[in-house]
Amino acid sequence: MHPLDDALRLVVILDPEAAGGRDLAALAAAAVAGGATLLQVRAKRAAARELAALVRAVRARAGSVPVLVNDRLDVALATGAAGCHLGQDDLPIDVARRMAPPGFLLGGSAGTPDEARRAAAQRPDYLGIGPVAASPTKRDAGSPIGWEGFARVHGSAPTIPAVGIGGIDAALAGLARPAGAAGVAVIGAVLGAADPESATRALRRAVDA
Repeated sequence: MHPLDDALRLVVILDPEAAGGRDLAALAAAAVAGGATLLQVRAKRAAARELAALVRAVRARAGSVPVLVNDRLDVALATGAAGCHLGQDDLPIDVARRMAPPGFLLGGSAGTPDEARRAAAQRPDYLGIGPVAASPTKRDAGSPIGWEGFARVHGSAPTIPAVGIGGIDAALAGLARPAGAAGVAVIGAVLGAADPESATRALRRAVDA
């Protein structure tokens, strides 16, 4: 078992565009109460100042659950976040590593075996692999690869723990660990739920089972 496996069990991505006007800090608190093990703030259209305020608000409600920032290493470092998730078109992970303090988590993304190999060469702490299913919150995510595709992509970087991402609900979450995933990353399954805390709890139960 990898040391990060517990933290990667259930990643809830907090995105204002997927939140439907709901307060992200309140959603963070609900996700933590439901059993989220990691939070990630993603606000691609937000200016640095606005994103930093969001991250600070989420951190204030996250308790002991680590908070990562999507894309923006500068904001992650400035707000004392636990890490940063960097996609294929973002700052290279090995470059970011030189700027980050010890223990700072750096995640990467992959949707194909080649992308996984390229990401692995930069030594990320974990990978997000997908889309496992069609993702309503990320239109440019590409065609769904399923858990079989996840296993194939992860096979190109097997020593790096990975989470499945993209259109994951509780039923799909239950198939994550048999496919070799440390856990799942979700957006709409929590942010779009009538009861985000209960939705998070159902996802966590499914992953743990």
